[in-house]
Amino acid sequence: MMLPKLPLILLILLFGPGISSKAQNQTKPNIVYILADDMGIGDASCYNPESRILTKHIDRLAGNGMKFTDAHTSAAVCTPTRYGILTGRYNWRSTLKNGVLGGYSAPLISTDRLTVGKLLQNSGYHTAFVGKWHLGWDWSFKQEYENIDNLNRNPEVDYTQPIQNGPNQVGFSYAYGFSSSLDIPPYVYIENDRVTALPDRRTVNVDEKGFWRDGPTGADFDHVQVLPHLTDKAVNYIREESATSDPFFLYFALPAPHTPILPTTEFMGKSNTNMYGDFMLQVDDVVGRIVEALEEQGVLDNTLIVFTSDNGCSPRANYPELEQVGHDPSGGFRGHKADIYEGGHRVPFVVHWPEKVSPGQTSDQLICTTDLMGTVAEMLGNPLPDNAGEDSFSFFPLLSQPDAEQERPSMVHHSIEGRFALRRGQWKLVFWPGSGGWTEPLSSDGLEGLPDWQLFDLSADPAEQNNLVAEYPGRVEEMKAEMIGLIKNGRSTPGPIQKNDGPEVWDQVKWAYEE
Repeated sequence: MMLPKLPLILLILLFGPGISSKAQNQTKPNIVYILADDMGIGDASCYNPESRILTKHIDRLAGNGMKFTDAHTSAAVCTPTRYGILTGRYNWRSTLKNGVLGGYSAPLISTDRLTVGKLLQNSGYHTAFVGKWHLGWDWSFKQEYENIDNLNRNPEVDYTQPIQNGPNQVGFSYAYGFSSSLDIPPYVYIENDRVTALPDRRTVNVDEKGFWRDGPTGADFDHVQVLPHLTDKAVNYIREESATSDPFFLYFALPAPHTPILPTTEFMGKSNTNMYGDFMLQVDDVVGRIVEALEEQGVLDNTLIVFTSDNGCSPRANYPELEQVGHDPSGGFRGHKADIYEGGHRVPFVVHWPEKVSPGQTSDQLICTTDLMGTVAEMLGNPLPDNAGEDSFSFFPLLSQPDAEQERPSMVHHSIEGRFALRRGQWKLVFWPGSGGWTEPLSSDGLEGLPDWQLFDLSADPAEQNNLVAEYPGRVEEMKAEMIGLIKNGRSTPGPIQKNDGPEVWDQVKWAYEE
């Protein structure tokens, strides 16, 4: 449970303006992880000098910290990336081989798996999740259902009963948020294991940008006010925990700028682009509020802030409309959310930690969102057990030396269809003829006559326009062999072989089992 909130005036009298007892006595750093939802690398102006959306607060973090230019999510859509962030493991090693979970889905993370939350709890941290969960938990259904992952189905739930196997059971001392995306029901807040207000209506909005699916909606749930409401919760948590002697970890998973694209009145028209651009400015303002709260409590210098996104920008942002005003959410990279191409998973990734990270640093090293767990473990001096963080390489040394030799030798990319790609150095081998997602060539209609696989030299061709698979057969075979080993070993980090969950043979990688 959260600690009782102390009045601000009392904190000022006790500790002086902007200085808390934690700032004076705390040795372990606090950790704040801010995860945007469907934000492209080109949406942060510190990555895109030509951006029409000026993200001054994100830019300030980057200017006073470190910006990674070759950072990737573990998948090109929501649920799998969130799984990887919390477990340090690729999602395709779990039972989720493609797609995302629904709002009523069963939990994806097993309660016996070590997560970054549990790791930090074991190290004396108070841990909190605020925002969009999208990893499943057990509702109290009034009858048995098949296919509860169906995004357009609303089963009967007894909302008076507590949820089971949610955030509290996988490493979070406090949890406040909702089950899925803001366009996937049910639309109710959960505080720890209880619904905060019972559904009193069913709601749907069919406007293209403001769309969300029909579903039960809590009496205290207003789609437009969700982002400000969650931000207030996150700020209050920072204030309360800053008054204690224990370090804290806040995983703040924003529901924006994902659909429904619903900027509040304050931001309407502010970007001079479109509603998506306005919503991005609201996201940037949220980042500013979090930093401001840490500054007010005197704990900013000893707080490790990581800001990134769960995948690339969604086509719902209206790329043609944004192009007319000179803005590209993908920052010149091919594709967008859902795709195996760079626009699907190359994201902004900023680390801010004044006590350890010098301002204005840039690292071009390859990192992944799964790497948070290994980084935290090294920071605390707590080696991970063999069966945890199987795909988590620490980037902790890079925070003090951006050009230090990186542990991560390669990375596996994954699309919404479950298509694979392997990145090693400048080379990227896509084990599929098309995007594996929502841009052409589409798997449903558009792969005719194309080579089975795609090989790109990203150093010469970052836009992935020239398929070199026929020119470099030896490199293709080397990377194929590496990919087979990564799949069959159950891990990409050094250590004993681990078992992948779910079916051992998948259509997407059947070639790996034909050897």
